[in-house]
Amino acid sequence: MSLTSIPVLSLTLPKAEFAQAIGESFRTFGFAMVKDFPIDRNLIDRAMQMSKEFFALPEAEKRSYHDAAISGARGYTPFGVEIAKDAKAHDLKEFWHIGRDLPEGSPLADASMPPNVWPARPEGFQDLFTELYRQYDATGAAILSAIALYLGLDEHWFDKAIEDGNSVMRLLHYPPLDNVEGEAIRAGAHGDINLITLLLGAEEAGLELLFQGKEWMNASPPEGAMVINCGDMLERLTNHYLPSTIHRVRNPGPERAAFSRFSMPFFLHLRSDFPIETLPQCITPKNPDRYPVPITADQFLQQRLREIGLKK
Repeated sequence: MSLTSIPVLSLTLPKAEFAQAIGESFRTFGFAMVKDFPIDRNLIDRAMQMSKEFFALPEAEKRSYHDAAISGARGYTPFGVEIAKDAKAHDLKEFWHIGRDLPEGSPLADASMPPNVWPARPEGFQDLFTELYRQYDATGAAILSAIALYLGLDEHWFDKAIEDGNSVMRLLHYPPLDNVEGEAIRAGAHGDINLITLLLGAEEAGLELLFQGKEWMNASPPEGAMVINCGDMLERLTNHYLPSTIHRVRNPGPERAAFSRFSMPFFLHLRSDFPIETLPQCITPKNPDRYPVPITADQFLQQRLREIGLKK
């Protein structure tokens, strides 16, 4: 694999072949590009249009769906709230979070997984994004089954680990850039908190990854493909065998500064009560266990939410 190209993999490949290919891409880049995934293209297009309609609503109307007490877990988070870990300037974005609807009486229903918030406008928002969440969730589970095979696990190893998991779909809007000063960029250099992230949209360029910690390279997907990357939870679970690569969304040049950027990442999470314990096959004499004390997925999440400014 060359530095200039992350391979584009078809999800229709034989399972073992796809598992090996995505595993090698993750090992090299912490990222992969995947096409032929089972998410309806028309649904994606309608979701992007509806996301644009929501973010075009008056600021006061959007802010009526913001609840600081739940640390951005659901509903609206205003522009300039989130900050990358260890960054000096807040990100230049606003977003909306949609989470899992838990069964009534679920023991996982708490401040980390509150009920969804739904806006009155645009019409049809709840139905459309509930269905997109469902299709994203199923696609993520299929990707994880391939990762399990690559790691020498049973292909269903992750099934129980993500059952009723705290996965979140984020609708993102990076507004046009007017008189940006200092170090602020659309999304500062960061690693994702979760197991894996699936990214759709991102018609405007700007996504870059830090290749092996040394050099920024383009990570924008070609038409018809989605970007998938390892998160910090998967990195910890595999003792850094699969790396959570630092990435960012850089500011555009002057010719595109007047244009908004929209995207729809899906952050696939473990169950809140799942203990993240290093996989034995990822521990070797050359790579001893970096995390001998397990941590639950929710403990890990809360720690990171404080670091990125969503939780006080």
